[in-house]
Amino acid sequence: MSIPKVLTIAGSDSGGGAGVQADLKTFSAYRVFGMSVITAVTAQNSLGVQSVEYLPPALVASQLSSVLEDLGADAAKCGMLGTEAVVRAVADGLRAHGVERLVVDPVMAATSGDALLEPGAARALTAHLVPLALVVTPNLPEAETLAEMPVSSRADMEEAARRIHKLGPRNVLVKGGHLKGDAVDLLYNGREFTAFQASRVESDNTHGTGCTFSAAIAAGLAQGRPLAEAVRDAKAYVTRAIREGFALGRGAGALRHFLTEW
Repeated sequence: MSIPKVLTIAGSDSGGGAGVQADLKTFSAYRVFGMSVITAVTAQNSLGVQSVEYLPPALVASQLSSVLEDLGADAAKCGMLGTEAVVRAVADGLRAHGVERLVVDPVMAATSGDALLEPGAARALTAHLVPLALVVTPNLPEAETLAEMPVSSRADMEEAARRIHKLGPRNVLVKGGHLKGDAVDLLYNGREFTAFQASRVESDNTHGTGCTFSAAIAAGLAQGRPLAEAVRDAKAYVTRAIREGFALGRGAGALRHFLTEW
């Protein structure tokens, strides 16, 4: 029996709500085999990020080689990478091993607003990693950085997607969760847009939403689903995970990852 294998390349969240921990929980909910490459260790809880230690690029590269040379991956996702050197190491490793189904979540800040990407790393992300992506999944602040323009409307989302697509990814998914009204995400393949809409869930239990969404897309891709179907299913999963989320600690609450259906 063949089990789909999915790799997350991201930082560790000691609070368990985001990062590698959220990704592995999502993979388990999807019934795929999760593997991980740790890029950074954070001291983090529901209130925010208290400290960060980035792992040496050589160690990140070694983890990546260990997994891909022996186990391989049907899909992979990148989350928090932190430094320019780590971005380059990850891009080199993914390129060398020919990972095709790659989801790049350009994580730049935590839900709390704490920075998770050093300034020089954003340029490296754009130049070296984004062009390898099957799909890149920025939220609105990340889309503003990548597209170098303000994004405050659906028309802005479309223009940002066009600009980001020119950076080299095969597809761009601009997430509209920061806008008012229904939560609408736009997928652009270089020719046309596909909109994914869901009723907004008013909740404070949203820590790790972006990590979970990109992990769910990667899991769907590993199962052999077309990208649009993987995105649609991932959005349904995240929406229900938020709806059934729960308070945890004194700050942002957690998603309920272990859903039996969605």
